[in-house]
Amino acid sequence: MQKLFPAYSTLLSRWHTLAGNPFFWPVFMVAGLLFCVAASAFEILDLYLQLILIYVGINIILTVSLNLINGYMGEFSVGHAGFMAVGAYVASLITIHVFPQGAEAMLFPLAILAGGIGAALVGFMVAIPSFKTRGDYLAIVTLAFCMIVKSVLENIDAVGGPRGMLGMEKLTTLPWVFFWTALSVWVIRNLVYSNFGRGVLAIREDEIAGDLMSVNTRQVKIIAFVVSSFFAGIAGGLYAHALQFINPRMFDIIKSTDILIMVYLGGIASIAGSIIGAVVFTILLEILRPLGVWRMVFMPLMLVLLMIYRPRGIMGLMEARPFMPLRDLITEKIWRRKKKETGNVSS
Repeated sequence: MQKLFPAYSTLLSRWHTLAGNPFFWPVFMVAGLLFCVAASAFEILDLYLQLILIYVGINIILTVSLNLINGYMGEFSVGHAGFMAVGAYVASLITIHVFPQGAEAMLFPLAILAGGIGAALVGFMVAIPSFKTRGDYLAIVTLAFCMIVKSVLENIDAVGGPRGMLGMEKLTTLPWVFFWTALSVWVIRNLVYSNFGRGVLAIREDEIAGDLMSVNTRQVKIIAFVVSSFFAGIAGGLYAHALQFINPRMFDIIKSTDILIMVYLGGIASIAGSIIGAVVFTILLEILRPLGVWRMVFMPLMLVLLMIYRPRGIMGLMEARPFMPLRDLITEKIWRRKKKETGNVSS
């Protein structure tokens, strides 16, 4: 192990240097998109593996967006599946009843955007009364919202009622999922490390102190909640056009619980943790599929054990260096150097 450690340190150092290059992420995104296009067009990966990767991408969008509220802002929302449902139904209604026949594939991004905007508007309406209170009341409001959305959809015959809705074409492809996943990670990462993001973190650390330091905490909460809802709607639209069928039972409290498991498995307030949590959870569900219903027992049990032995998750309150802005990396390097110099002087 000692022989392998220097090699690992060298490899990690080279990775950090490479990831710090300003051209790394654009090249990585273009290469990833080209691979997804090739995998989809030339069937480099079989359809089953492509479907698993599509689920992974959708779950990453859901996890990163919910982590903005539950991780970075320190609130507790359990209604993410409700916003996902709004996005799924809005996007499906548009592709079925609004777009001209034969033009659905070309106009598909507009339907996904419409689903995200619909979920954001609903999120705005939920956020206004919710953030007049503090503490655990947001969990109660969002839980009620999730149940209301499910009940309303079950009682509207125009969207299929409890039978659900079908007729959507399979428009969700691996390249589109990669694009929307990369966009969601990029937007939320930049949001978190912006001045606005510092206000979000201030709410988590001490909301009263943040208010005294001129942070408009209520406005910050509402904007963050709307952004989170928007990307949940994006994920819902992609999910509906991947399965080509949706019904209200798909977006109940169990779905919200799955998203919470991914968030706390990967770790709160960590984009890299959100990605890890979504990937591990999705792949584990497929590996444990032969167990049938027992896999739904294993996953919550795993979360209980995680909360006991690692309450913050795999990467809780930590971030992978490639996702950190350059100024933070430089500040960390200077701080470590001064700490080392101080230790040498003391000794």
